[in-house]
Parts: sequence; C-alpha cells; structure tokens
Amino acid sequence: MKRIAIAISVLSLMVSSAAPAQQYKMETPIPPGIPSPDKVETRLGTLKFFDGFPDKATVEKLYDNLDFQRAVQAYLLALPAVNMAGLREGLLQVGAANSTIPTFETLMDARSLFLTANANVAYTWIWINLHDGPLVAEVPPMVLGMIDDFWFRYVTDIGVVGPDKGKGGKYLLLPPGYKGEVPEGYLVVRVPTYESILVWRNFSVNGDMTPAIENLKKLTRIYPLSKATNPPANTFVNVSGRAFNTVAPADDKVWTLLNQVVQSEPIESLDPVTLGYFASIGIEKGKPFAPDARMKKILTEAAAVGDATVRALLFRSRIPEAFYYPNSTWRQWLGGYKFESQPGVRFLDAASFFYFYATGVTPAMEAKMVGQGSQYAVGLVDSKSAALDGGKNYKLHLPPNIPAKEFWSVILYDNQTRSMLQTDQRFPMVSSQDKAILTNADGSVDVYFGPKAPAGKEHNWVQTVPGKGWNTLLRLYGPLEPWFDKTWRPGEIELQQ
Repeated sequence: MKRIAIAISVLSLMVSSAAPAQQYKMETPIPPGIPSPDKVETRLGTLKFFDGFPDKATVEKLYDNLDFQRAVQAYLLALPAVNMAGLREGLLQVGAANSTIPTFETLMDARSLFLTANANVAYTWIWINLHDGPLVAEVPPMVLGMIDDFWFRYVTDIGVVGPDKGKGGKYLLLPPGYKGEVPEGYLVVRVPTYESILVWRNFSVNGDMTPAIENLKKLTRIYPLSKATNPPANTFVNVSGRAFNTVAPADDKVWTLLNQVVQSEPIESLDPVTLGYFASIGIEKGKPFAPDARMKKILTEAAAVGDATVRALLFRSRIPEAFYYPNSTWRQWLGGYKFESQPGVRFLDAASFFYFYATGVTPAMEAKMVGQGSQYAVGLVDSKSAALDGGKNYKLHLPPNIPAKEFWSVILYDNQTRSMLQTDQRFPMVSSQDKAILTNADGSVDVYFGPKAPAGKEHNWVQTVPGKGWNTLLRLYGPLEPWFDKTWRPGEIELQQ
C-alpha cells in the first residue's frame, strides 16, 4: 500500500508541475531576454537570483567588480592629471611656482627624468599658479611652446606659432571665473584651471645657444598683475645635468596625486562623467579621500591593471590607423591634440597612449604646418614587431633628403620611465645638429643601436643596455611636404645578425 501511495504522490506532483501557471487578467507576454535567469555563469563566477533579485554573494561580487572596473577606467582617465602632478612635484623641487624659471641652458641630458623630452633644444619649464590672481608672463622672441592646464589640455601656443608670432610679448593669464578688469596691451589667455604649465623651447643661433639664453634672462618675466608697476625679480635656474624626476608613479600612488588635482581645481574645469568616475572611487572635490581596507585593495589592483593596460595600448596597438604607413611599425599620434576620433568623440586609446608616453599638448605637434613646428614618428618595435632589446644590435636607414627644414633627430627612451635612456652617453641620440655624423654618398643616413658602436660609426650610434628595453622618437623640426604626403618614408628598425 505504501508503494501505491508513493506512486500516486509522485504522479500527482508530476501533474501539478506540468500544469500551466495561473493566468492573470492583466498579463502581457514578456519577450525573451528581459527576465534574468536564476543562474548566470560569468567571468566573476556563478551569479544567482530569485526571480531577478540577486543573492548576497552575487551582490558582493558585482559591487567588487563594478568598483574595480570604475577604478581601472579612472586610472586611465587620470593619466593626464597625474602626468601633470608629476611635473609639478619635480619642478617645485627646483623652486617656487611663478617666480622660478627653470631652464636647461646647456640642454637636457639623460640624468633628468622627463617623459620623452629631447636633447635638441633648451627647454624652459615654468609651473604656473593662479590661485592668488592673474599673472603676467613676458615671453622672449623666437621660442616655440604652449600652456597646458592642470588636466593637461591645450590652452594656447606661445612663440612662433602662438599669438605673438615669434616676436615675444606680454601674456596675461587669467584664472578660472575671473570677473575683474582686463587691462589693454596684453595677449589675454583665460586658463580653465588655477595651476598649469608654461613651457617653451629656446633655439640655438648657428649652433650657439648663448644668444637664446641671454634673451631668456633679459626678456622673460613672470609676475602678478597686481605688481605690474613694480615687478618682483625672478629666479633663473640652470637645470642642465640635474638628476631629478618629473615622471609620476604608476602604482597606487596615482590616487594621491589625482586627489591633489581634484582638490586644487574647480568642478567646472572638467566634464561630469570623468569627475563621476573619480568620485565613484572616493576622490571628490571638497571631501577627504579615505578608502577603507576593501577599497584600498581594489585601488591597488586597479592601478596595477591600469598600468598594464596602458602599456599594452602603447606597445601593441590594435588600431590599424595607429601606423604611419602600410606594413610599417612606425606609430603616430591619433585624434589630434584633442584626441578625438571625430568631433566630440573621445579617442580613449589614443589619449591614454599619449598621456602615458609624452609631455606637452599643442596643435603644433601634429598639425600640418610645412616648414614650421615639429612632427614625430614613434618606434616601439623592430621590423618584425619584436620588442627592442638593449643587448642586440639594430640599424635604421633614413633615405636621402630627410624632410626637415631645421633639423632632425633620433633619440632613445627607456621603456620603463619613457625618459631618455641612461647609458654612458650624455645625449642618447643621433641628430643632424651633429656635423660629424656620417652621410652616405646618396645623402641617406644610417643610425645604429646596440651595446657597442660599430667601428668608425660612433657619431651614428646610440648606446643601449643589455637586459633593458628601449624605444625611439624620430623628430623633424620644420617638417617639409614629403613628410606630409608620405613620399619620404623612414626605413624600419632592422635587427642585425
């Protein structure tokens, strides 16, 4: 009898489960894809729901993942500000903002850590702080530079491609929201942030930098507008050969630097979405940055993944347009100085690439200006797309008629610091400014890279370090039409057997 009763019960359950669900008067058929299943298998593991309601373990996984995702994206979006904060820390070691004028009077060498800076011109770097009101910047003639704000956005050019057209002039820098009187006689620049960088290149005259440095010290002045009738003196500091660092850290210290920028600048100076990413991880204007133990762990891992991600974007681009020529490894900037794939659309990978690798945003670095400004090609791998190894020997062939009105150079950089490669050479480069470089009979030039110079090729050779990776920038100052129409093309970096 028990068996019969059990069989009846089982049958009853089967009939019950097979019975159609109760129909309600107000029911609407729900299309597939709207309801959540009770279980979802994902990279986070199994996510469980009761009729679409996540259980406790699922909620914890999802919030950890959301915070991690936002932190990685915040890391990539923070690169411009963190890059600038690194510059600020380094420059303020030299002297105070506004009043100190650091200049590489005898050029920058490999001791100074600056993102992909060059050894061809004498840089002047001035940290600007407008918290106390407008500043006047008197700039000497025949320089090439720019102002970038604390978010590392282009504000204006200075010098030969700027409003003064290379004649020099008085720039009046106005802080965010300035409502006061604007006197006449100045080149007026409204800076969106309180802090910014004013940087320019001083050029030699017939190979002699002395006239440019004399003009710099005679004609450069930075002072508050309120003291324009009796400007205080500036301090000029020669930082050539100085061992100091302006490169920001890549680990979780980035969050502290980012917080400094967020606290310094008005909310109106950046878009709501980017500030929203920063706020979502605890970095918000007017509030303390105090992550708990859980969030500290997430931010530490996000910084590691963010650094790894931007290195992948730098060294292994998946965008065909990132390369100058078909079947070439030479890379180019993408998206112009605004880093846009089309007007109003941010080119995220291009922005991350640039802000991790380089310093200084201006149209003069990428706009077509025949005979003016500068152009760049980035060499990150050899002709077979293999990483450049400091223990091996390579050769780069530059065909005849290198299209540079002023000069060209090939400078090597450390993959880790993105600063000039530190070897026995003060200047890790080959440049047309060196009159001793060897030129082939047809006018072409061969450049060599490796631990030891090929016999007799010392002036055409850049030293590398076994066990260390490197990359290079080909620079053209005063680029000519064959560069823009691509009728002139550099050779690839060839591994020598």
